[in-house]
Amino acid sequence: MLKVSGKETDVRTATVVGAYPPWLPKLDNDGWALRSESCQTPNYGVRRVALVRGEGTRVWDADGKEYLDFLAGISVNNLGHCHPRITEVIRRQASALVHCTNLYTIPMQIELGRLLLDHGFADRVFFGNSGAEANEAAIKIARRWNRENRGPDRHEIICFEGSFHGRTMATLTATGQPKVKTNFEPLLEGFVHVPYNDLEAARASVGERTGAILVEPVLGEGGVRPATREFLAGLRELCDERDLLLIFDEIQCGLGRIGHLFAYQHYGVEPDIMTLGKSLGGGLPMGAMLCRERVAMAFSPGSHGSTMGGNPLASAAGHAYVSELIQGNWPARARETGEYLVARFKEAVGTSANIKEIRCVGLMIGIELYARAPEVLVACEEAGLLINVTDGQTLRLLPPLNVSREGVDLAVQILGEAIHAHPAEEAT
Repeated sequence: MLKVSGKETDVRTATVVGAYPPWLPKLDNDGWALRSESCQTPNYGVRRVALVRGEGTRVWDADGKEYLDFLAGISVNNLGHCHPRITEVIRRQASALVHCTNLYTIPMQIELGRLLLDHGFADRVFFGNSGAEANEAAIKIARRWNRENRGPDRHEIICFEGSFHGRTMATLTATGQPKVKTNFEPLLEGFVHVPYNDLEAARASVGERTGAILVEPVLGEGGVRPATREFLAGLRELCDERDLLLIFDEIQCGLGRIGHLFAYQHYGVEPDIMTLGKSLGGGLPMGAMLCRERVAMAFSPGSHGSTMGGNPLASAAGHAYVSELIQGNWPARARETGEYLVARFKEAVGTSANIKEIRCVGLMIGIELYARAPEVLVACEEAGLLINVTDGQTLRLLPPLNVSREGVDLAVQILGEAIHAHPAEEAT
């Protein structure tokens, strides 16, 4: 039982659909902002909206305002909020076993692992709590594999400008965005950055100490910029020629987001290591590093681990999510919906002078403006549409893969009106 405003509430029987969650203090958006300022570190800046519940593609804030969610928790809620299949599995597993540590066999973790392996290139999987941890595992296993097979000097990893791989010290160093590294120096040694989609620059950067190449098939935080097929195929050939490991970071673009279960399948290029996160846990914290057998054997008992990674609850939710993705054919539907969204958006905005470029692969959409993207974002939010801005002037849309055509039409209407209301020529 929880005490809320002096009353006891049984959260097992309380309903949230259509009502403010009864186990939360009854505060409005401003009240929650003040409460946050009183106890949390300021790294997220000012947050205007306090979300308290969600259903499908819709969410509601503490003031009772309804929004169409076209950010999906930054590609986490890829089948919307409170999906019935996932929610029921979470409830059932939570009543059986939530956590037990990886000192013991976790059957649901094995079932999720087998599901992922059976539908992709990899032979082995390691589970963590986040995408950043998945990338940490990839970096560690790549270094260890090279040290055991090629010698202690083969530790460098080629990364790309505009990339984002996480906020731990290793993944921060691998990230190709200087703005996220400020005042965290000295950074980890052994990472080289070259321009994205530039195969010749990557080839020229390979040296005697190079052990791996780490790349996002689609830059997410870097402005929704897809790699070309020629670029990724060229990296694969380069790695084969020089006996390097190719690592795909699919944390944002994987698991159905760009129209295939895994992003590498869209390009027809298989990596040696792949990382997953964000939506993998069906909304619960989860990350995974998948790799080929020859790479996996670089890990041995005690060489890496996670206390909570792949715990029974997250694994059960992840298994329900991935199963629904496959059985519902949601990746293919994402391709169709993405094409429809872009076509409708072009109709809505016409010849707006503020649109520099529209980039779309599956349901991963970036609309780059010449100016005023933050103002467009606020206008959309005020009109009931949640998106965000990345890479300065790019509006990023990551709607749930099961969004309806009616939901797309409404989002396009709001977005078009917001862009028309904020033309580039007024940005001074």
